[in-house]
Amino acid sequence: MTDHRISRRSFAGGAAAAFAFTILPGRARGANERVNVACIGVGGKGRGEVSDVSEAGGNIVALCDVDLDRISGRDDPRQAHPDAKFYADFRRMLDEMDRQVDAVTISTPDHTHFHPALKAIRMGKHVYCQKPLTHSIWEARTLAEEARTHGVATQMGNQAHAGEPIRRGVEYIRAGLIGTVREVHTWTNRPIWPQGMGSPPEPEEVPETLDWDLWLGPAAGRPYSPAYVPFNWRGWWDFGTGALGDMGCHIMDMPFWALDLDAPTGFDATSEGNTPLSGPTASTVSYTFAPGEYSGDLVYTWSDGGRMPPDEAFSGFDLPKEQIARRFDLVMIGDKGKLLFSRGRTEWLTAPGALLEEFEAPEPTIPRVPNEDAEWLEACKGGPPALSNFDYSGPLTEFVLLGNLAIRLGRPLSWDSRGLRCPDAPEAEALIRREYRKGWEA
Repeated sequence: MTDHRISRRSFAGGAAAAFAFTILPGRARGANERVNVACIGVGGKGRGEVSDVSEAGGNIVALCDVDLDRISGRDDPRQAHPDAKFYADFRRMLDEMDRQVDAVTISTPDHTHFHPALKAIRMGKHVYCQKPLTHSIWEARTLAEEARTHGVATQMGNQAHAGEPIRRGVEYIRAGLIGTVREVHTWTNRPIWPQGMGSPPEPEEVPETLDWDLWLGPAAGRPYSPAYVPFNWRGWWDFGTGALGDMGCHIMDMPFWALDLDAPTGFDATSEGNTPLSGPTASTVSYTFAPGEYSGDLVYTWSDGGRMPPDEAFSGFDLPKEQIARRFDLVMIGDKGKLLFSRGRTEWLTAPGALLEEFEAPEPTIPRVPNEDAEWLEACKGGPPALSNFDYSGPLTEFVLLGNLAIRLGRPLSWDSRGLRCPDAPEAEALIRREYRKGWEA
């Protein structure tokens, strides 16, 4: 029988063997020293990350972006940090500023997370990377292994992981609020960008402010189109990971952590509008997990594109389903009752309602931190590991992205986590580990 459950605390080996490298252990700054940070991707979400890291005490020494139009304007990070050197190519930045950079943030499209993270880790730099950690499952496994090998401090940007609602939620579930958990159902209003495209967009002239070749990075070459840049890349499989990849690491995080899950035994999906080029307009994914300390045989589902879990999941709650969809992220069902949970607030609901009212709240066991950036910077200085470090967020990303295999292949799949393969679907290999264009091999 295939060994499906592999602990996130112990998995190692497979992907790292594909690399030859020199170990450059990360340098920990002293508690009173500022961490010198280089930021890759500084428009859009990246602009906010530059600000957040700076406010948390990081010293911004370099900025990198391929799209000048995206970063220009009133909130141009180059104006806020005039002493930071600016680059278009992260490889040149890291090579030239090696001795001046302690840590790197990555806020680029999904398909360009892996390469800067891998290079930085191998140079001994601490790394913060937005969710999903990577574009492919093999990449997530590889970054976790490499970060462990090189001894660097890491953090994935599923920001609510550092917040009170998720940390309290984990403690409550593990303290037995709803008993042994049998079902988890999650949902989102995404996609809020186009998906379901069946053909490439019409090519247009590349703007002078955009380095299109660097934007493509490891992806196969093609003509530029505003259908990709700056936001709608999320819906194209070559660049994004669809609604599931975009939001799964946020919404599916608390139960994954609370139940101490690893790899699912199997997964299946139904979808509408899925094409070889683009994610679906709507999908439902169902994962199964073997019993664990806090769960029995577990079914864990995801719904997007206007879909929701079945009505039975919400029986016992005196709220219309439409309100539930807006106010909460998920419902967990145990043998004592149900919990409606939101990662953005601690006003949750249980069915029966008396469960939460009569529950004796456990003493906090998980450290509380100001935010995920402060937590990561403390880890960079030699403090405790940030809790969405790649040993945790790598397996979380793998779990999320496995659902896209079922969506894209259109049939139930089993999973051999140790071997990083679907035993009954050899065609999944090309999706588990994607090919890179010449010059971007890893």
